[in-house]
Amino acid sequence: MAKKEKKFISSLSMNSKEVTSVLKQKIAEEKEEAKKNQTKESINFEKNLFFNAKYDASKINILSLFSGAGGLDLGTELAAINQYFGENAFNSSYNNKKEFHKFANKILNVVYSNDNYMAANLSYKRNLLAHGIQDTRDIRKVTHFPKSDLMLGGFPCPGFSVAGPRLLDDPRNFLYIHYIRALMDSKPLVFIAENVKGLTTMAHGQVLQQIKEDFAAAGYYVTVQLLNAENYYVPQSRERVFIVGVRNDVHEEYQYEYPLPITGTLQEPLVTLSDAIGDLPENPKDVFDSSYSSMYMSRNRKKEWNDVSYTIQASGRQAPQYPGGEPMKKVSSTEWVFQGNLNRRLSVRECARIQTFPDWFEFSDGNRENVSENNRLNEKYKQIGNAVPVLLAKYVTSDVLDYLIDRLSISANPELLNSKAVRL
Repeated sequence: MAKKEKKFISSLSMNSKEVTSVLKQKIAEEKEEAKKNQTKESINFEKNLFFNAKYDASKINILSLFSGAGGLDLGTELAAINQYFGENAFNSSYNNKKEFHKFANKILNVVYSNDNYMAANLSYKRNLLAHGIQDTRDIRKVTHFPKSDLMLGGFPCPGFSVAGPRLLDDPRNFLYIHYIRALMDSKPLVFIAENVKGLTTMAHGQVLQQIKEDFAAAGYYVTVQLLNAENYYVPQSRERVFIVGVRNDVHEEYQYEYPLPITGTLQEPLVTLSDAIGDLPENPKDVFDSSYSSMYMSRNRKKEWNDVSYTIQASGRQAPQYPGGEPMKKVSSTEWVFQGNLNRRLSVRECARIQTFPDWFEFSDGNRENVSENNRLNEKYKQIGNAVPVLLAKYVTSDVLDYLIDRLSISANPELLNSKAVRL
C-alpha cells in the first residue's frame, strides 16, 4: 500500500491553537525519529556525554547551538563579566585570555554547545570551553537537550513557499525545527538568535511572522530588531536581525530592551579601519592569495582608512581589500580596477579585528593535511565571517545578563569585584 502523502496547509489559514498543535506534533515526531535512529553505541555515547552536562545553580547556565567559533558566545560572556565584575574586569578579559577564563568561570557555565563544523569546534574549544560539553554530532541525532538559563545561537535562514506549508513542515528547515526542539527541552528564561537582514522581508514579512508564531507556541514572547554592527564599536557595516525571546512565565517581570545606537551618532564617532587595524603590519603572511573573479571586480572593494569596512564574509576569496595604497577606479558600470602596487585582501587577523575578536583568540584551520595554504586560511576566514561580531554580541546581551544576574542571585568571590559595571 502506497504511503499516504501529507497534505500541506497554508500557513495563513492557521490560528494560534492550530499553530501550537502543529508545533507540538512536529517536535514529537522529530524527537521520536532521533530516538528511533539510535544504536547501542550512540545510546552509550549520549549517556556519557550528558552525564557531564551539569546545571550549576550558582551560575548562569548557557546552551549554545550552531555555536561556530563562538562570536555570540564570547560577546555574551564578556557582557556578563562587565555587568557583574565591572569595566576593569571586562578590559582585562578582552586583553588577556587567562583573565577572561578567571572571571567567566566564576559566574558562567556553558552546560552544552553543539556544532558539526570541525574547524569551528576546535576554535571554540581552544578559546572558550574551559568546562562544559561540546557535542559535534548532527543536531538531528541529539535525543534531548539539557536545562539552561540562556540559549544562544542563530539558526540558518529558513526556506519557504508563500502559499505552501508552514516553515515547520518544509523539509528544508530541519535546523530551524531542531532549534525550537532544543528550546522546548531546555526551557531557558531567555533565548537570543541572530539571522540575516533578508529575514525581515522574506515573503513580505510572512516568514518572520511565522517564526514569531512558532516561538510563541513554544512558550516565548518574542521581539525582533534589525541592528547595524557599526553602531556598537564594530568597524564594519553589517546589518543583522536579532530575535530575543523571554519565557512567558517571566515576561511580566522582564521586558528585554534592544541597545540604542552608540557609535556613528552624536554620542560617539564610528570606529574606523585605522582605529581597528592601523597598527598591524602592511604585509602579513595570513592573506588569501589568488586571482579575482569578474564578480569581485564588478564593484569597489576597498574602503578608506577613515571609514568602516565592508561586511566581512565567510570566504577568503571574497574578503574586502586592505585600505592601504591607492583607491580602486571605476572604469565602467560593471568593472573596477586596481591602481598602484599595494592591492591585497584583508588578512585573517585583520578580519578578526574588524569582527572585534580579541587578539588572543586563535582560529583553527581544522588540522587538515595535504591541503593548500589558501585552503587552511579559508577555514579561518569562514569562521570569522560566519560569526556575530563580538562587541555587537556584548551590547545585545548586556540587558539580558543584567536580568539573569539579578534573577538567579549570582554571587561570586567578592575579591574579584572591581569598579561598577558600565550599564549598556
